[in-house]
Amino acid sequence: MFTHFREDIACVFERDPAARTTWEVLTCYPGFHALTLHRFSHWLWGHRLRWLARWSSHFGRWLTGIEIHPGATVGRRVFIDHGMGVVIGETAEIGDGCTLYHGVTLGGTSWHKGKRHPTLMSGVVIGAGAKVLGPITIGAEAKVGSNAVVVRDVPAGATAVGIPARIVHPGQEQVRQEKAAEMGFSAYAVTGKEDDPLSMAIHGLLDHAVETDRRIEVLLRYIERCGVSLEDDVATADKFDPNYLSRIVDQ
Repeated sequence: MFTHFREDIACVFERDPAARTTWEVLTCYPGFHALTLHRFSHWLWGHRLRWLARWSSHFGRWLTGIEIHPGATVGRRVFIDHGMGVVIGETAEIGDGCTLYHGVTLGGTSWHKGKRHPTLMSGVVIGAGAKVLGPITIGAEAKVGSNAVVVRDVPAGATAVGIPARIVHPGQEQVRQEKAAEMGFSAYAVTGKEDDPLSMAIHGLLDHAVETDRRIEVLLRYIERCGVSLEDDVATADKFDPNYLSRIVDQ
């Protein structure tokens, strides 16, 4: 037990630059308090002292704002940062070295008994406000973006963002930039920090449409230089406004 105690303190210093002293962690970190109380509650649950385990868990929820069912399995070196509003269901399993931020829910989608909550493999990071629902598995070292709603398995090392969550493939942005350069247009619509795959796909289509319009305008100018008269509806067609559509996508 004391080994877990020391590891919990050490992982706070590893993952929170705001932590200054051990005394501060012991007295001012609700995530540390919640995990310490959960280990006691989980021990009671395992010894079939179910009511006492639930009461202990409820006390921890009142004290910290973090609700961990005593039946949940929590590994070593788990860090809950800030923690307010975190809910972890009865059959949830959290592997070693995971990190959860405030507002995270590891919830169920069924009223049937049995496994109905997520399994987090080692090293998983769940962003603030994310909801991971159902008996799914989040692979080792995977990341879930803030406010994402995850209802399907996430492969190891992947990043899931959005509602419903979609997988962001590693290196996708670099490949897209290289393709944009080959096509001869600037990928202005997607910033380096943007990681929503749906938005990136739409912006990619917008960029391609801009390039298509540019080529059409070049062709029209060459046709006019050759003395060919263009019809008014062709020459005065409405121009595509990618900035307007980009603003709609970003809203």
